[in-house]
Amino acid sequence: MLIGEVARRSGVSPRMLRHYDALGLVRPTGRTVGGYRAYSAEDVRRIFHVESLRSLGLSLKQIGRALEDPAFSPSALVGDLIRWTEDRLERERELLARLRAIDASAPADWQDVLHVVSLMQGLDSASAARRQQTVLGRREGAVFPAELLAGAVLSESDPVVAGALRWALARSDGDGLATLAAGLHSDDADVRRRAVLAIAALPETPAASEALEEVLAGDTDPTVRGQAALALGGRGVGAAVPALVGMVVEGVNDVDAAEVLGALSRDPDRAERIMAALVGELAAPSAGPATRIRLAQALVELSGDAPLEVLRGLARDDDRAVALVASAFVGVLDKRSAEDRGDPPPVDSGGDGRPSDAR
Repeated sequence: MLIGEVARRSGVSPRMLRHYDALGLVRPTGRTVGGYRAYSAEDVRRIFHVESLRSLGLSLKQIGRALEDPAFSPSALVGDLIRWTEDRLERERELLARLRAIDASAPADWQDVLHVVSLMQGLDSASAARRQQTVLGRREGAVFPAELLAGAVLSESDPVVAGALRWALARSDGDGLATLAAGLHSDDADVRRRAVLAIAALPETPAASEALEEVLAGDTDPTVRGQAALALGGRGVGAAVPALVGMVVEGVNDVDAAEVLGALSRDPDRAERIMAALVGELAAPSAGPATRIRLAQALVELSGDAPLEVLRGLARDDDRAVALVASAFVGVLDKRSAEDRGDPPPVDSGGDGRPSDAR
């Protein structure tokens, strides 16, 4: 079989067949009277073997060894090929992400493209200071692609840089919510936490709230759920109340949780529910002194007269520390009530019977 026919049947170009011959990889068995290459059926079979191994990523040198050396084991080489392929795919994914980020920025000219590339290089820097400067030092009128910022937020471990990224993302033209929502399903709890914090910093939208409610209802990590509860409570979502009360009880971001509960309690319907939850936790057998103090701190944040009555009861607590803290909070609420009524401030005699401002 002459080279032209072999090329048609195998799909390998005559030029490549000549190259295989020059390398000794596939040498035709014979020659015609005119000196043309004549391939046997075995030669054609070897060509297909060569092409099969090339499709796996082997070099021609490696293919020659594989076909000629019986002791050449495929296991180590296949393992190397897997690692090389994984590395190549990772580079390809990075390139694809870069191209999509550039496309999302809708560049008007190559100057815009260069700006986005510079941004990506800055965000990929090993230096936290440079990553922060990349975000905060953007030129006037420059637009940051939201999806690029969202991806950077999910991978950023430095809290200062992460804060700058969330700030920039909240002010970008897009919202990056699709990328952040994908981060909520990561196997890494830290990535999910970063996604929640970034979504919380975005302008309020139904889609953002739905994503946070999904986290609150189903995430397995208490820290991630707690961040979602703080974000939802800050947006006035009553479904966050049980989780926020639980944070107060557990002492996890309890001050923040108490403040959010205070804001939610401005709604009379929610105030009753929050009061009932806090009082229920106070009555629980497991509520030790530290827990009761945290619950007292949450009560003082609430609106209305009901918290004052509960705190007066706590001021008689068997634990001295709890009683002292509750007594102090009773004084705070009494003063607040007096101010709301327009009464003069209580007199502090300082031991000599005169108001403090008269001494």
